[in-house]
Order: sequence, then structure tokens, then C-alpha cells
Amino acid sequence: MVRTLALVLAGATALAVPPPAAGSGPGRAAVDRAVTYRATAPYQQHATGVRAGYRPDRYCVFDRVGGTGALGYPHFNHAYDNSTDPAKPTALLYEDDGRGGKRLVGVQWTVYDRDQDPRTDGDRPTMFGVPFKGPHRGNFPGQPVHYALHLWLWKKNPKGRFTTYNPAVTCLPGTTRP
Repeated sequence: MVRTLALVLAGATALAVPPPAAGSGPGRAAVDRAVTYRATAPYQQHATGVRAGYRPDRYCVFDRVGGTGALGYPHFNHAYDNSTDPAKPTALLYEDDGRGGKRLVGVQWTVYDRDQDPRTDGDRPTMFGVPFKGPHRGNFPGQPVHYALHLWLWKKNPKGRFTTYNPAVTCLPGTTRP
């Protein structure tokens, strides 16, 4: 694990230097993904993510509509709500590791819709050259209308790196919200 982490960090550092001259485009997206790898690598240790302020949801989240996978256990740091900084995702996504622990599989950014009208999307953010999905109504009481972007950085998603749910992530029986 330590050697893998060192290789990932070395690769992320190599990708991040030098940054592309332009502020967008495929080169910028690759650099931003490298920043996210580097920033979230320490959170592969679940306790490190929790110490950094990412609070675990006690339930595993799965696709109730399409049945095409799961998010796993989201851990939110609401200090990063509205962040489009690749180093500061709003949520870390963990799955059960089969040994009673959690394994980091992805990250999520959440940005609130300015006018709180889910019928309009003039303020849709983008990162990595990808538009956020939404606007969505809140998933829990008090959550505003928002946009979300998921990035499956630490576990391959066969449906695509930015697809909301990952069919390779499953929720164990009894771990989902009733």
C-alpha cells in the first residue's frame, strides 16, 4: 500500500509540473486530477479523512432508481460546500473493505444553485472539463438545491470516471438507509 501510494504521488507530481499555460482544456483537466490524487491520497487511511473533518454518513448510498451501483459511504466536510478546488472535495466516498474497515473509492464536489430553482441551470459549474450534474433538490432536510460532480479516482467505474454511481461499488445488506 505504501509503495502504491508513493507511486501514485510521484505520478501526480510529475503530471502537475509544469502546468499548462491556458486555464482550461485537456491539459488543465489532467493537472487538476493530479492535484486531487495528491490531496486525497492521505485519506486512503479512513481515520485520516475523519480527522481532516470528513464526517461519515452511517448509511451506504446506492442507486435506488436505476439500480446501477452505489456511492458507498459518503463522508462530508461541509466547510468545502461550494468548492470547485480540485484539492478540496465536499465529500470522500468509501466502501467496505471486507475486513471491517473502509476503502477510499471516489470524491464528490457539491455546489449550491444560486437561485435555488431546479428548473434553471445558468450557474452550472464545471471541473476537469466536465459540467456538474443537476441542479438537484436536497438529499436530506436543509440541503439546498445543488449541483454535484463525482470522480471515481481510487476505484475504476466501468460506466465512466464522472458517472454518479459506480456499479463496482456495492452496499452490504443492512447498511443502507431504511
